[in-house]
Amino acid sequence: MPTQTFTSGRIRKAVYDITSRQLDLHWDNKTVLAYKQVPEEVFRRLCAAPYPATYWEDRIAEEYPKGAPAKSGDANGAAKSLSDLFGGGD
Repeated sequence: MPTQTFTSGRIRKAVYDITSRQLDLHWDNKTVLAYKQVPEEVFRRLCAAPYPATYWEDRIAEEYPKGAPAKSGDANGAAKSLSDLFGGGD
């Protein structure tokens, strides 16, 4: 999953799931907001914005339906589960 880390501003990390088109935004206050049906181009523009929180407020917050955030470590957990299921890695 494409991930962008931000070093300043209120948004700390943006994680985009290409398959489900879900965008998870991790904030400086440790909350995570998830948005569904977000086009990949919107994720790219968020990552390139000089002020990502302003871009979120103007272009994402009211435009896309909210969803449940993906659980932390899902990608690694899924890979480990598949490895456990089908073997390999040893």
